[in-house]
Amino acid sequence: MKKYSLSTLAFITTLTFSPLSFSAGLWLYEAATPEMGTASAGRNATANSASTAIFNPAAMTRLDRDELMVGFQPMYVKARFDIDEGSGSGGGDGGNAGGWVPAASVSYVHELSPDLKLGIASGSYLGLGLDFNSAWGGRYFATEGEILTLATGFSLGYKVNDNLSIGGGVNIVYGSLNQEMDWNNLVPPGTADGKVKIDDSDVAYGFNLSLLYEFSSSTRMGVLYVSEIEFEFEDTVDTSRLTGLPAYILADAEVDMDMSLPQSVSLSLYHQLDEQWAFLASASWQEWSEFGKTDLKFAKGKVEDDRDFDDTWGVGFGVHYQLSDSWKLMSGIHYDSSPVSNSERTIDLPLDRQIRYAFGAQYEYSSDLTLSAAYELMDAGKAKVNQSGLDRQGTLNGEFDSNYLHIFNMNASWKF
Repeated sequence: MKKYSLSTLAFITTLTFSPLSFSAGLWLYEAATPEMGTASAGRNATANSASTAIFNPAAMTRLDRDELMVGFQPMYVKARFDIDEGSGSGGGDGGNAGGWVPAASVSYVHELSPDLKLGIASGSYLGLGLDFNSAWGGRYFATEGEILTLATGFSLGYKVNDNLSIGGGVNIVYGSLNQEMDWNNLVPPGTADGKVKIDDSDVAYGFNLSLLYEFSSSTRMGVLYVSEIEFEFEDTVDTSRLTGLPAYILADAEVDMDMSLPQSVSLSLYHQLDEQWAFLASASWQEWSEFGKTDLKFAKGKVEDDRDFDDTWGVGFGVHYQLSDSWKLMSGIHYDSSPVSNSERTIDLPLDRQIRYAFGAQYEYSSDLTLSAAYELMDAGKAKVNQSGLDRQGTLNGEFDSNYLHIFNMNASWKF
């Protein structure tokens, strides 16, 4: 392929911004299910509703009847970036890059035989987006980035013996990607900023494997492995008002962007202490180092960008309290490490450590109908940014003075 100067490649590389970004983080394993009441601690071992089709297909064998669960999960994101004086390209802080985001999920478990269960689940996989206002000081690095995903999974759970169940399934994930940035034309003086946009969608596939081991009637362990999922976004770059070399490179340019969503392993424990209290715990690993590598292919060149992401780990703890025959209360906390160091973080992927605080309640209306609600506050950290770009981009330094997700959850479960 034709080779270009370092500055030209750097320009092309700026197009890799925000493949799956949001100021407040992007790996959102909340799924409009009761497990959000413990900040998802113990989610692979709870195994007491149809939501286990999402978190551990092997554990579907614990359900004694067919079950359908439907949940709605609105989220409000408050993410405001505080630009250091003297950095940026003039303008404000971009306002709140968040806002309200709807999400929902549905899961169903059907008994094929006493020892074999079929699960179907659908809902948001991960993502969200950022959207700074048009006058913000970091507009030459990123103005908007969004990915919307919808995943549907089909799985089986099989009870091997009284202690062990195994499971697995396939995941079909639809992803829609939108990326936008302003470009400083510089010459002739007074020329309006240009704009660059990529907008495409793709369908990708993956699989999961799981097991549930019941040490006793009060203690069980669940393990879930989710494979890597690879999107291939292909689109003609949409440009306006670009001048000079960038206009030449991107004129009618086809872009092939390969992006990998990380594989993960999670382990959970559930222990019933007595008739009222249960203790839950989780640990997880996610291969974010692969997500940090993005390949872009143009008609006139190729760029391989490695953002030096690190694999992440997480740990969570939660409790259930049986208040009465009908009411159960839940609470939990969950910590996930940052996939990127302060020196490598960029404004298009301002990921930091995440701490989740949650509480919820479940009401058994009847033997057939159970209702749940939960609230979670996700603190996504300061996400400090010290980023240098091309001469026409300048530098961008600062941190988020607010970076939170308020997540609300309502769901209902019917047994047949």
